[in-house]
Amino acid sequence: MKEKIKVVSDNPSIDQGTKSGKKRTLRRILLMVGPLAVFVIGGGWYLVSGRYVSTDNAYTKADIVSVAPEISGPIVSVAVKDNQTVKKGDVLFTIDPKPYQIALDLAQAKLAQAKLEIDALRAQYKQSQADINVMNTDRQWAQKNYDRERELQRKNSAAISPTEMDKMTHDLEAANQRVAALTQQQAQILASLDGNPDLPDEDHATVRAAQAAVDTAKLNLDRTVVHAPQDGTIGPAPHGGDYAHAQVPSMNVVSGTGTYIEANYKETDLTRMRAGQPVSIEIDTYPGYKWAGKVESISPASEAEFSILPAQNATGNWVKVVQRIPVRVTIDHKPGEPPIRGGMSAEVSVDTGGYPHMPGAQAAPYESAPQ
Repeated sequence: MKEKIKVVSDNPSIDQGTKSGKKRTLRRILLMVGPLAVFVIGGGWYLVSGRYVSTDNAYTKADIVSVAPEISGPIVSVAVKDNQTVKKGDVLFTIDPKPYQIALDLAQAKLAQAKLEIDALRAQYKQSQADINVMNTDRQWAQKNYDRERELQRKNSAAISPTEMDKMTHDLEAANQRVAALTQQQAQILASLDGNPDLPDEDHATVRAAQAAVDTAKLNLDRTVVHAPQDGTIGPAPHGGDYAHAQVPSMNVVSGTGTYIEANYKETDLTRMRAGQPVSIEIDTYPGYKWAGKVESISPASEAEFSILPAQNATGNWVKVVQRIPVRVTIDHKPGEPPIRGGMSAEVSVDTGGYPHMPGAQAAPYESAPQ
């Protein structure tokens, strides 16, 4: 068996010098390669950055319809409970219908009375026509007597006395005046009949007004039963005995479909953002679960512009602050996925489809700026 012979140098400075040389060589390599690697990695990251624009200032939204009754009154029954799912047209609650039923009965009675008044006016019109015919006969008789006596007086002034002639003249004038008075009275009746005594009842203004009052009363009676305006989930429901005020919301119905996200992006992030670009969505309630979506639209102005008192920046102490623009993002929500409720916090990332820092990339032209 051969023995291994270890050669030990008699000069320790040679070994120490060899080790130091290796360290210096490694240091030189690191000093050259290290900055180069950092430059390459940093440059690569810079070139590929900017394609995905993310924000955590985003919240889920849902269409919420406020249910406001169109009439006032005490609520006598409630057909739903808090957080109950309903379909469009389902009964939500009922307002006391008794006052509105009484109003309908009164309106119907007035409608019947209006029709009776029209019938009475028609009868008066016919009676006035008959009276006018009689008075015309009397007037014609008075006219004949007057003409005859006038002719006799012309031929023989002594044939008739002045007193009798005056009486003939008076009778003729009285007959003419009675005919004129009856004609005027008939015109008034005809005006009440809308100018046509043969006009159907439903076409008369009086009857139409009474019919409109009946229709209004029926509508108000129907409005005592309040229905769901859309499919969705009920928020806090009213209670029996509560008083419902017209045009004042009594409850809300949150839509079960059409949930979307409102992402508030910095204005500097919108340079390459367009409607239709794909979006990756994460909701804080479900960590690790991702939804797909797309940019539906971009708001035409910041939220500050829609406020009642927008900021007035024409002051001496103005400080520039980056504004945020709401971006509406649709969610591709498939059946079986976790439920999404309005108001949840989310994080969205928009794929703008290009690397703005790559060589040859240019800023988006003004004509294609977000609308």
